[in-house]
Amino acid sequence: MQIRDLPYPDPGIPDARSGPRFLLWLGRNQLGGQLKALGWGLLHFLGVGGLPVGAGLAIQAVIDRSGTRLAVAGGLIALFGVAIAVGDTMLHRAAVTNWITAAARVQQLLARKAAELGSALTRRVAAGEVVAVSTGDVEKIGWFVEALSRFLASLIAVVFICLGLVLYLPELGTLIACAVPVLALSVLPLLPRATQRADIQREKAGKATELASDTVAGLRVLRGIGGEELFLGRYRRASQEVREAAVRSARMWALISAVQVLLPGVLLISVVWYGAHLALDGRIGVGSLVTVYSAVTLLMFPLRHFEEIAMAYSFSRPSAKRAARVLSLERTAFENERGGLDDTRPTGELYDPATGLRVAAGLLTAVVCGDPDAAGRLAERLGGHAAEEERSPSVLLGGVPLDGLPPATARTAVLVQDKDPVLLSGTLTELLDVPSSGVVAADKALAAAQCGDVLDALAQASVDGSGDPMRSTITERGRSLSGGQRQRLALARSLVTDPEVLVLDEPTSAVDSHTEARIAEGVKALRTGRTTVVFASSPLLLDHADAVVFVHDGKVAAVGTHRELLVDDPAYRAVVTRETDNEQAAEPATDTERVDDAGHIGDRQIITPAASSAREEIEESA
Repeated sequence: MQIRDLPYPDPGIPDARSGPRFLLWLGRNQLGGQLKALGWGLLHFLGVGGLPVGAGLAIQAVIDRSGTRLAVAGGLIALFGVAIAVGDTMLHRAAVTNWITAAARVQQLLARKAAELGSALTRRVAAGEVVAVSTGDVEKIGWFVEALSRFLASLIAVVFICLGLVLYLPELGTLIACAVPVLALSVLPLLPRATQRADIQREKAGKATELASDTVAGLRVLRGIGGEELFLGRYRRASQEVREAAVRSARMWALISAVQVLLPGVLLISVVWYGAHLALDGRIGVGSLVTVYSAVTLLMFPLRHFEEIAMAYSFSRPSAKRAARVLSLERTAFENERGGLDDTRPTGELYDPATGLRVAAGLLTAVVCGDPDAAGRLAERLGGHAAEEERSPSVLLGGVPLDGLPPATARTAVLVQDKDPVLLSGTLTELLDVPSSGVVAADKALAAAQCGDVLDALAQASVDGSGDPMRSTITERGRSLSGGQRQRLALARSLVTDPEVLVLDEPTSAVDSHTEARIAEGVKALRTGRTTVVFASSPLLLDHADAVVFVHDGKVAAVGTHRELLVDDPAYRAVVTRETDNEQAAEPATDTERVDDAGHIGDRQIITPAASSAREEIEESA
């Protein structure tokens, strides 16, 4: 794989059982690139190791006044120089290619996993950890993959150089061959502590990143309650902890580097001292001494890669562990009697065995839950994204388990819009350019979602002066828009997709009552013949639903129309009208009482929440 061929057509199925296994899997999938880098690395390091031979021959030829041997030595030096230049250039090229392609493979795997899990990802893994894995951890994993081939090349070169020195000059070669393993393994006792400190540093850095991500996401709320200084103080303390951990980690790596400099220096001094005595005794020639000295000096260069691979593995191992943890997450899948399923998109009734919820095909069904968190979990389960701890049976669409379908097919069949949908930066045209059936045009979706004022605001903010709202730029997460405007644009985007089943979780919680009523009418008209599920407790939405399902304590408690349930079910009435405990204890409406068009039961108006708010304000003022 070359850089120009990225991205991968298929990044593969990773071995995510552990961090080391994941690194091994990456290495196996880049075997061709690793072998190429290994070959160029051997050429480079053997060229480095051959230079002392040419230098020693040249010095001995000068001493012996032999022009022929001097010319031969010069040719060897030139040859080895070319090998060094070519090998180093191509090694760098191959190593960087391995780094970038490995990082790209990991990023594609993470992106695929994020698309597979959807919003369930951030429920199982902290958002800050996901950010850390997809940025810094990817680079560290790529670093280890890139350094591995250079380490293997340096290891083979060191072995060959030591064997060559033993054969060339046994007196000094044996000393060097015995000392080199000591040099290479001298840092091993220090690595566990260095790795431990590096792990602590990365753990603290991940927490600081998570804190920063949460602070940025809730900045508007923090400003509203005056909590900026509180969270700023927390982040300052977290960043100082990261700094202190980084300093402690750097001290260990500085000690390892010092050992890597001290011990080779001691070896070099020993070789010079012993070789000088051998030369004075006439047991070796001056050229041989220069050859061995130069070989030992240049041997320090490949030995540095032993330290680098130790650092790279130390940093990449926890990064690979975090990446493997994310990649090991799976959609909740359950066995079904019919065996394997094809990619055919199912249709029909939507049924959740866990709660007993049945959503008739082609109708607008409202679901009322007393617990907003329970409503969010149920909405995710209806889309085939049950939480990992939930072991309930899969939701069925037309009798087909959603958890057994491929993610792309399941999402085409059922689309879930959660409470806090995200708007990506770009133009409005790009925002609405999503995979869809092509039946619902963008203008119809915008009209149904009551986005007229949003279009006017975007037209006024048009930077190109065209006044075309579709070409206006929406900032990151739509921060330039109000909460209601963002919510309506997200609703329009969901309507454009035109899925078989559309699940909306509180789609109008940030809009006023008049706009809410018009949205309810527009969505019902646009989704005629399609299945729509709305999680809401607003009477304005509930009154437009074909059917209302009341879910209490995780089970379906009542089914009917909004007005029927107001009369027949006190628990439903308490949730929808937000009655107090005293009001719930009051005598409920009789079967003969009916809800009129103004939302009254007898002399009590219980549909309009504004009446309840006004009454509370009067009581407080009294």
